[in-house]
Amino acid sequence: MALKRPQGPSGTLIVLDHASKILKDNPLGDPHVRKLAVWLPPQYDEGSKRRFPVLYDLVGFTGSGLSHANWKPFGDNVPERAARLIREQKMGPAIFVFPDCFTALGGNQYVNSSAIGNYADYLTREIIPFVDREFRTLESREHRGCFGKSSGGYGSIIHGMKYAKYWGAVANHSGDAYFDFVYWHDWPNTLNELAKHRVPKRKAGACDALRESGRKGLAEGLDDGRIRRFLAHVWKKEKLSTAEGHCIMNLCMAATYDPDPGAPNGFRVPFNLESGEAIAERWRKWREHDPINLVAKYRDNLGSLRGIYIDCGWRDQYHIHYGTRILSKRLAAAGVRHTYEEFDDNHSDVDYRMDASLPFLYRALKP
Repeated sequence: MALKRPQGPSGTLIVLDHASKILKDNPLGDPHVRKLAVWLPPQYDEGSKRRFPVLYDLVGFTGSGLSHANWKPFGDNVPERAARLIREQKMGPAIFVFPDCFTALGGNQYVNSSAIGNYADYLTREIIPFVDREFRTLESREHRGCFGKSSGGYGSIIHGMKYAKYWGAVANHSGDAYFDFVYWHDWPNTLNELAKHRVPKRKAGACDALRESGRKGLAEGLDDGRIRRFLAHVWKKEKLSTAEGHCIMNLCMAATYDPDPGAPNGFRVPFNLESGEAIAERWRKWREHDPINLVAKYRDNLGSLRGIYIDCGWRDQYHIHYGTRILSKRLAAAGVRHTYEEFDDNHSDVDYRMDASLPFLYRALKP
């Protein structure tokens, strides 16, 4: 076993309480006062007037910003990694920001949703100005970037597309893309988990499948009560099963990609809860949020960025490597400069890839 010992100055981690006006009264009733962690590099001297580029860490599903500042066995957390990369002169000093965007549905995709909350606005209209006021940042978008993995990688590339006026460079590690592969295959398992909360309970014997699947609203992606009961069930637990975790993730994605204030729970699902039949109009809503389908629309925004970094393991268990290949292909076809790398690993525990992305971002954003 390797013992972790600091090799030099480690910088300073500051944790603040930030009261959000945008998240107040959010539809899930999640707290609007959030912990905001900010890491200052060793070069940040209170007596100095020097200003620094800023990197925002968008963590993956079920994560929160502070989770990336936790102690890790064998490897570095993000502040330790940044300090080491600076010490090794692989990147220059930068400020790192760790926002908390966790929700009762396990997280979000860093976009605005009437079913979850306006987390894109929270980041861009509240957290960025707050950090710029409180710390010596280089305030222009040319010196500000975001990075993340999985849902955080999705958030980073989407922000590079839709919110480019706030960001100068983005890094996307294994970010959700090509929804037909990434999400579709797991929905039968989600439907099975939701079926446990069906009322009335299923009985052996004759079944009128036509009547059951045609119950009011099911063909339109509406909840017949089983989603509400499932959520009430898991919200009482401290430990979710793997199946429950994947189920709430798919429901979170539905609330992200197909919110509907008039629907039960505030969103629709893309499959008939009883028959499992795909609902074309609902799935079309999901595909409108797929990064591979947004390159052409946001080509100018993407082209304005000073750097785009994408990578993925070619054994990703969620099949995201196919989506990142298509994303890179469409970026190239649109003439958008970017760096795309693959590596021999899966989706899990790949923070070591930040050794490539963080220096890339710094080079793109440095003064």
